[in-house]
Amino acid sequence: MNNELVTIGITCFNAENSIVRAINSAIKQDWQNIEILIVDDVSNDNSVELVEKVIQNDNRARLIKHTVNKGPAGARNTIIKEAKGGYIVFFDDDDESLAIRVSEQVNCIKKYQQNNNTDLIACYASGVRYYNNGYELALPAIGSRNEGVKGNLVAHYLLFFEKRKNVFYGSGTPTCSLCARTDTFKQLGGFDESLRRVEDADFAVRLSLKGGVFIGTKKLSFIQYSTQAQDKSFEKNLESEQILIRKHQNYLKSVNRFYYALHWPKLRYWHFKKKYGCFLLTFLGLIVRNPLITLSHIFVTGPARLLHEYKMTKNENL
Repeated sequence: MNNELVTIGITCFNAENSIVRAINSAIKQDWQNIEILIVDDVSNDNSVELVEKVIQNDNRARLIKHTVNKGPAGARNTIIKEAKGGYIVFFDDDDESLAIRVSEQVNCIKKYQQNNNTDLIACYASGVRYYNNGYELALPAIGSRNEGVKGNLVAHYLLFFEKRKNVFYGSGTPTCSLCARTDTFKQLGGFDESLRRVEDADFAVRLSLKGGVFIGTKKLSFIQYSTQAQDKSFEKNLESEQILIRKHQNYLKSVNRFYYALHWPKLRYWHFKKKYGCFLLTFLGLIVRNPLITLSHIFVTGPARLLHEYKMTKNENL
């Protein structure tokens, strides 16, 4: 049955080229009983005008305008505060969700709850990312190939890339594919507004350390379009990653992974900035302190990362 009210939350910031597509994909959901909350985070383009036009004849949709830019975490917290639905499904302003997305995720949570005694469930949708050069990257959801990922396994994966055998981590824990009960978001205290990036990872880490379960839908139900923006810079990403690690430093120290977790993002940053001397020094520091995990990490992720970057840029200059 799809008679329970579900909130679709869309954060918007300078998305005039994509926000209408995102909202239309919300309007077309096959789950009938929905409300659509769009939070504009002080856009300075034509986003607000476009949102107002596309929702003017749909009484299920409402635009909320921030007067101060709060970032993605703040915009999502506004959605959590204003939501009337029993579930919240987050859409990004530059993504497109297929009509089945809400029903797939809500039913997935309901089914899991029927068979397991827990309410702390996060459900992620499987999707695909399109690049301008025609490259497509599959984004299978975490937990979509097993019975879900439980407890601190997700925290260990996100904070210092520890992977367990027979656990499917998929494409991680992006909020753009997330659905959970509204009470779950409130129980976790929403998103950390001090983080301008990786607030989705922080939410997942906190849920994981509280014993939460991460499940995913098997069917492809959203399309992500690769974009570049000022708020997605390498510098802002590293800054937020460092805040995230320091926030959880007590736990990381308890499992002897604080130094590793703090410095691995720097290694990734030096690679992106092509500062290979700094890369080498950081790498040597990691090798000295955590030789086995560092070598394992670099050999598992390094070749895949380089292949992914090659496919992203292939044919761009032709």
